[in-house]
Amino acid sequence: MSVELIVGIVITVAIFVLILILSGVYVVKQQTVAVVERFGKFKRTAGPGIHTRVVLGIDKIVYRAQLRIQQNNIEIETKTKDNVFVYLQLAVQYQIDPQKVTDAYYKLSSPVAQIRSYVEDAIRSSLPKYTLDESYEKKDDIARDVFDTVSNEMHEYGYIIIKTLITSIEPAKEVKDSMNAINAAQRQRQAAQELANADKIKIVTAAEADAEKDRLHGEGIANQRKAIVDGLSESFDELSKSGLSEQEVMSILLTEQYIDAVSNFAKSGNQTIFLPSSANASEEIRTQILSSLMVNKKANK
Repeated sequence: MSVELIVGIVITVAIFVLILILSGVYVVKQQTVAVVERFGKFKRTAGPGIHTRVVLGIDKIVYRAQLRIQQNNIEIETKTKDNVFVYLQLAVQYQIDPQKVTDAYYKLSSPVAQIRSYVEDAIRSSLPKYTLDESYEKKDDIARDVFDTVSNEMHEYGYIIIKTLITSIEPAKEVKDSMNAINAAQRQRQAAQELANADKIKIVTAAEADAEKDRLHGEGIANQRKAIVDGLSESFDELSKSGLSEQEVMSILLTEQYIDAVSNFAKSGNQTIFLPSSANASEEIRTQILSSLMVNKKANK
């Protein structure tokens, strides 16, 4: 056998061996676990890094499980306790349990659809406990009920439910329009009450102001009359001390008051006819007042 033939055989064998070696090497990415089977039977799981396997199809990677958190968006139609149909949008965040990768692969054939089924069943069991208004208020409680139910079920199959979020609760358009109309009517009624209260406050304040004005006006008139009486009393005492009789003093005071009143009317510019307005008017008024006083005096005796 020639040297050239031997060299060719060696090179061929070396290339074949190299191909076998390279074909038995595989890489698993970070946050990924590979499921390896041998002749259709589970052999092992391989974590991130470089690995070797038996060639010629003996060992085969059948599944690469993603350990990162994934999200399943679900839309469900169901009804509330008060028989209102609503559309719920949920976001279910989950991941494969690193310790149960084989369960996640071999126990569930369609995990996304099966998680959805569990969530729909949990929602249809939880939401009918609440009315439409309560479903908005208790949204977190409903999501917690769904989480408790689904996480317990899915843990058996190698899936960890991280969180369930209710992102939207939408009733039918007719129901939403009715709710908006009710809300608008309540706000209009509240606005009307506020306006009525404001008007009431204005009226009460104005009435109180008028009452206070009348009170002050009355006090002013009373004080004015008291001052007049006090002044007349002092004048009467002073004139009486000069030796004048009671009738003479009254005559002087009445005449003075009459003249002052006529002067005030003239100064005010009012077009007023004061009766009687003759030259003897003050004497006539004085006589009438004195006559009245005498009558009252005799009546009181």
